[in-house]
Amino acid sequence: QVLFALNQTLLQHESLRAGSLQAPYTTEDLIKHYNCGDLNAVIFNHDTSQVPNFINTTLPPHEQVTAQEIDSYFRQELIYKRNERMGKRVMTLLKENTDKSFFFAFGAG
Repeated sequence: QVLFALNQTLLQHESLRAGSLQAPYTTEDLIKHYNCGDLNAVIFNHDTSQVPNFINTTLPPHEQVTAQEIDSYFRQELIYKRNERMGKRVMTLLKENTDKSFFFAFGAG
């Protein structure tokens, strides 16, 4: 799975560099919409995480299964479990320090 993920990532980057694959939005697009307070922009209404997208309909069926397994694993580990850990830490800080004020800032994942 690691080799598959590395190969797919390299293929995506090579395609982007060669111009045969177009990213749906750029980092500059994200920054511009964020700075303008336009969080309802279409780029924020779907998965904009930095988790690599390994799912590709042109892959053979057995590789599509591998891609789905890797994609699910990354999303679970890098997004959902991370959010749970951060939420628990925030709750602990708030409960243990009721006399203090906090400011928490979180990335968009």
